[in-house]
Amino acid sequence: MINARQSLEKFLAAQNKPIKIEPLTPDASIREYFRICWNDSTAIACVYPEPFLPKEQTYLDVTNLFLVSGLPVAKIYDFDGELGVIIQEDFGDSILRDCLAKANFREKEKLINRAIILIAKIQTATTKAFESNSIASRLKFDEEKLLWELQFFKTHYFETFRKEKLSRIDYENLIEEFIELSRELETRAKVLCHRDFHAANLMLDKVNRLRIIDHQDARIGAASYDLVSFLLDRIIEPPEPKWLNEKKRFFLFERERLGLEKIAFEDFDYEFDLMTVQRCLKAIGTFSFQSVNRGKIHFIQYIEPMFRIILEACKRLQRFPNLQKIIKAGLNKYE
Repeated sequence: MINARQSLEKFLAAQNKPIKIEPLTPDASIREYFRICWNDSTAIACVYPEPFLPKEQTYLDVTNLFLVSGLPVAKIYDFDGELGVIIQEDFGDSILRDCLAKANFREKEKLINRAIILIAKIQTATTKAFESNSIASRLKFDEEKLLWELQFFKTHYFETFRKEKLSRIDYENLIEEFIELSRELETRAKVLCHRDFHAANLMLDKVNRLRIIDHQDARIGAASYDLVSFLLDRIIEPPEPKWLNEKKRFFLFERERLGLEKIAFEDFDYEFDLMTVQRCLKAIGTFSFQSVNRGKIHFIQYIEPMFRIILEACKRLQRFPNLQKIIKAGLNKYE
């Protein structure tokens, strides 16, 4: 079986393209990325570990949906399903997360707001997703998917990362609360979501336009999903409540400005807290898995702050007492 680089070399040779390949480092991906020469310029080659059928390939499908909806994703130049290769537009190397780390307060706020506007724009593509029968419209954050992610957290945080198991009673109580949470969030899954919208999946191109990457997992979810992901994922310090509320109101304003259904702030605030519990637990499960199984220990620094964020959301909701008890016990180990 040939590796990713060999697959790419075979593809380039068949296209009579120069075999000049620069490996790039993905974050938490099973795909491998390379920068290549392409028609007097450069392009990004994404190589999957296995062949794919183009009609069933989610990245190709969702990219087409986003492009026809006017969303700033990379154009597809070519692909080969048998070799698992997709060639796409090169946005450069400027990741939004890095730009935010270097920016002053005013510049940072502008960039954050630009990203929030993109979340609202993605949601405007919901109707087109259903009309075109996009794969994204056939996937949903339903009870099964949400619960699977919560089970992933339970397994990989407690067993993989902490090397411990919950007691039978804690396990049963936690699952009961997870089912309750998942069922309620399923009823709110009505709009198109990127699904992994955070500052490491946004780029600034050569003319400072904000671009979306890693969008192949888009699906139907709650209006708050991508905003929770963007504002609360991979942070060291929980944001100030006043600042967070400003961003929620800005997002709701942008949704209305783009013609989307009005959502009352109180209802969105409640949903945001529900989504915070689910999305942040899911993220902790991913960080736990990645740190142990793939050696990406830089993820560990985000676990404790995200637990604190979840705990505060549970308190505001006045719900999920068993989860609160387990989190409090876990936080004591960090002190």
